[in-house]
Amino acid sequence: MGSEQRKRQARQDDEIGAPVSHGAGDLPKVEVTSYNLELRDKAGFIGDRANKTAFRDALDGWRKRVRAGGPDPLGDTPTDDLSKKDIDGLLKDAESEAATLVRAAIDDFAAALAGILLRYLEEDAWKGTRRIVVGGGFSDSKAGLMAMARTQLLLRAEGMKVELVPIGHHPDEAGLLGAVHLIPSWMLKGHDAILAVDIGGTNIRAGVVKLNLDDKPDFSKAKVWKSELWRHADDEPKRTATIEYLVEMIEGLIAKAEKAKLTLAPVIGIGCPGVIAADGSIARGGQNLPGGNWESTHFNLPEALRKAIPAICGEPTFVIMHNDAVVQGLSEAPRMADTERWAAVTIGTGLGNASFRNRKEA
Repeated sequence: MGSEQRKRQARQDDEIGAPVSHGAGDLPKVEVTSYNLELRDKAGFIGDRANKTAFRDALDGWRKRVRAGGPDPLGDTPTDDLSKKDIDGLLKDAESEAATLVRAAIDDFAAALAGILLRYLEEDAWKGTRRIVVGGGFSDSKAGLMAMARTQLLLRAEGMKVELVPIGHHPDEAGLLGAVHLIPSWMLKGHDAILAVDIGGTNIRAGVVKLNLDDKPDFSKAKVWKSELWRHADDEPKRTATIEYLVEMIEGLIAKAEKAKLTLAPVIGIGCPGVIAADGSIARGGQNLPGGNWESTHFNLPEALRKAIPAICGEPTFVIMHNDAVVQGLSEAPRMADTERWAAVTIGTGLGNASFRNRKEA
């Protein structure tokens, strides 16, 4: 190793405490104390009781019980055909039977979520947590916010001094913005933006995140400049086709950034469901990803992207990947600077979870 390489490695180790790797526990500003907790009881994984499907199951359950004694306040529309906007609209007339039914489902969901969080808070990695950020698609709705408020009350009733807060950015953008916190700041100096990818069980989003480091060196002013969304659940693609389409999305964003004269760092940051191994493979938890076995020992997403896009702005491409709940939670890192231990849960196709400890400034 040459002298310049040794100096760069030393700067890296000083800043993040360990070499940059996928799924790392030591990040530039925080320690990831846990993520993707897979706690079980006799009924199965406890996280399955507080995701998007669980809320709709609660709503459907109330509709079936009510129909035993009279008309359904929500009419004939199947529960799965109700959008978030539709459900929020039912809450507008607070005195109506429809609103009352939706609130009953919200209460059931909140009780399940509170029970899950109480279990998480018993884990060593979560002990001392004082703030929990709630993100994911469900948080971007009136029903979701009402469920959070109810969950907060239930936790306080159990004597838990923990605060639930909605994620500060739109969940769609938070999954991209958090990627900047995976990377030591020295790697980004002299650049305007990075590429970020958020892979979920329903959608894949790719975007260009402007760093705005001149405004705030802690990335608190980072913004999503452009993004592209692909709802892969509608297309049901194979894994190979999924990667090919993702590469097209990224290449399109690179072209737009070059046209706008943005200097892209040669970095792609990825948030992906599951347990992420240091080599970038998905150890487990990728069952909701589209079109094949993403956990195969013969498949490595970061390596596949690096081969497809070997250079960005003339520099070798560097790809870094972590769990999607970790990445979405990291978007809140600047706002969580005043508390030592905090956590994040994301309510969407699944219930993502991550816990953090802020690193002390040297």
